[in-house]
Amino acid sequence: NTISYKIFSRILDILFALLILLIFSPFLVVAALFIKLEDRGPIFYTHQRIGKKGKNFKLYKLRSMIINADKNGKEWTEKNDSRITKIGKTIRKIHIDEIPQLINILRGEMTLVGPRPEIPTFAEKLEKEIPHYNLRHIITPGFTGWAQIKFRNARGVAESKEKFEYDLYYIKNRNIFMDLGIIIRTIVIVFTHDA
Repeated sequence: NTISYKIFSRILDILFALLILLIFSPFLVVAALFIKLEDRGPIFYTHQRIGKKGKNFKLYKLRSMIINADKNGKEWTEKNDSRITKIGKTIRKIHIDEIPQLINILRGEMTLVGPRPEIPTFAEKLEKEIPHYNLRHIITPGFTGWAQIKFRNARGVAESKEKFEYDLYYIKNRNIFMDLGIIIRTIVIVFTHDA
């Protein structure tokens, strides 16, 4: 990829991240208050994800699950997962829980558009099951991506394999116009819940 694409992408990352944080800050404060009131647990949830070149980083989200939801180890989220709290269902539906990941973007650990960063234990399993799965890690992971707008959240190996094909398509064909299209489509999905 060209240097100009990388520079433009980084500028876009910073501008969008700051703008979205500014716009959504009142909603984040309200959501944080309800999370704390529901069960007195932590507001934020951090967990390890795999970044560019396989380097791990700590991803930030608003907590939408019960305290110690991962006590039995990391599990794929089910459609009507009993671990999701009442406020968690709401903030997931309107995608507010994802906003703190903009901090990861500002830190350079993520970008606006790219393959979603995977949980290390899941990635280890998927790399054994899916040929060339580690190719997802040759670029910076994204807040949103081609697979996000074209597929859905994978809930197992079979769906992860299908989703991986969308990631490969993006890695091969990415350009600034494609990125802008994905960002616009993501905004539409967030405000219409067309997902």
